[in-house]
Amino acid sequence: MKTSYQVPKQTVRIEYQVSNSRFYATIGRADSVEEAKSFIQSIRQEMPDATHHVYAYVIGHGSSVIEGMSDDGEPSGTAGPPTLAVLRGSGLGNIVLVTTRYFGGTKLGTGGLVHAYGQAAKEALLALPVETLIVRTLAGVDIPYSLYERVKLLLHEFDAEIDEEIFAADVTIVFRIPSDNTESFSERLRDLSSGQVHITILEENV
Repeated sequence: MKTSYQVPKQTVRIEYQVSNSRFYATIGRADSVEEAKSFIQSIRQEMPDATHHVYAYVIGHGSSVIEGMSDDGEPSGTAGPPTLAVLRGSGLGNIVLVTTRYFGGTKLGTGGLVHAYGQAAKEALLALPVETLIVRTLAGVDIPYSLYERVKLLLHEFDAEIDEEIFAADVTIVFRIPSDNTESFSERLRDLSSGQVHITILEENV
């Protein structure tokens, strides 16, 4: 499993024209299917008079992904599949693309539609800035107060993000740590506590 991957940094839109039909490809980030559906719906609401709103999305990355697509009234297989194929080929994750078509009066035919939607998706990708998403592990640790400051420094050293701290008989810290760092952090924590403190993995791939 990859522990980092590229995702869209912002939403962009390009215009592509073929035989008087105008295609507007809007591409952006979605970290869940719900976010992808919300993105798609926002485009529908923005351009309600369009002929079609073809979409595809890839949530996650690598072998653990959720994909979706729609031809939205175009002939079956001519719009959603070529759009999804471009997203798959990009290597990006957490990505959604909606290509909005305004029909220009000239039918493009099956091959023409496949090319038009595929090309619109490719041009949108070329205009898209990306950033690296680090896959993190959600974990927790119970520590004595005497180790609190040193463990906080250790968490900082390993680029962990603290979600919650609970102060009771001991201190419970819930944190998100880059998955690449989990094993090394655990070893350092055992050394620091003379083997008395161990982390508990709460959730992978967060």
